[in-house]
Amino acid sequence: MGFNCGIVGLPNVGKSTLFNALTASAAAEASNYPFCTIEPNLGKVEVADPRLDRIAAIVKPARVIPTTLGFVDIAGLVKGSSQGEGLGNRFLSHIREVEAVIHVLRCFEDDNVSHVAGAIDPLSDAATVATEMMLADLESLEKRRQPLIKKIRGDDQEAKAELALVERILEALGEGRPAGSVAVAEDQKRTFQGLHLLTAKPVLYVCNVDEDSAAAHGNAWSAAVGRHAGQEGAASVVVSAKIEEEIAALAEAAERAEFLDSLGLGETGLARVVGGAYALLSLITFFTFNEKEARAWTLREGSKAPRAAGAVHTDFEAGFIRAETIAYDDFIALGGDQAAREAGKMRAEGRDYLVQDGDIMLFRFKV
Repeated sequence: MGFNCGIVGLPNVGKSTLFNALTASAAAEASNYPFCTIEPNLGKVEVADPRLDRIAAIVKPARVIPTTLGFVDIAGLVKGSSQGEGLGNRFLSHIREVEAVIHVLRCFEDDNVSHVAGAIDPLSDAATVATEMMLADLESLEKRRQPLIKKIRGDDQEAKAELALVERILEALGEGRPAGSVAVAEDQKRTFQGLHLLTAKPVLYVCNVDEDSAAAHGNAWSAAVGRHAGQEGAASVVVSAKIEEEIAALAEAAERAEFLDSLGLGETGLARVVGGAYALLSLITFFTFNEKEARAWTLREGSKAPRAAGAVHTDFEAGFIRAETIAYDDFIALGGDQAAREAGKMRAEGRDYLVQDGDIMLFRFKV
């Protein structure tokens, strides 16, 4: 099961630099001219989790495999993208394919790096991208209306319910509100998701600041973005993409820690980005182990045990019988699965069990 976050923003705000640092690669060319990124770059990022290391220290497997998040470096949008400006709808279509939007905003001055709008104004930049995404959603929904109206003439009740939802979303977009602001009843959520609207996706604003501002945990621009994010129910983090790129180039963990300490930073900005994306998507982590490997897996909060089994292998979900489950704290406190079993801390959970963050699970299934 994969979860992908799309990195978006205007040209020259540091998207590709951030992507390179996230994936510790030079996969995304970072250059000082618009539309450097044409096809989206894809990268998997390991999610650091000290719980996995503690589990591995007890079970001593042959290898340890962390869970991952996918990041997609999508080319820079510009004003008019929804009408084909720049590389236009080609980029907007890439955003439709991700679960969340990581919106990079330039919050730094640098005479050597041009700004497509000629001035540093992250709130204006955010509005430009949001507007283009709203316009694309408006066009998409308008195209959907006429076929639905035709179906209603044939007394199609599902089409009638969908059209009512579409009309409510169109009204919100017309008022400058994203699709995600529209309240959707439980029985309409599947229909809503099927619309694949850009502005329905959760947003994490990444404020790309200079070195000094990173050490100070931000500047006036990033503070303004934080307030804006709060008002619209989004989240924000402060990162210096250039610092993160330097950290990623260091081979040893001790070197990275020393470099962070010299800058007065307690953790990497990338850890905040990954953590923010995890929270944005309401993700949790569960663990499995055997003599070959200890492994972390990503799952959406509120998922049931068979879904977790399916994340490991589709056969496990199809033939799910039960999940033998130990809470992480019990596993660590008791020193492993055998002691947890003897202490009555291993539970047999059925199909309706909601997986909890940190669960250690062994799936029983039949083919």
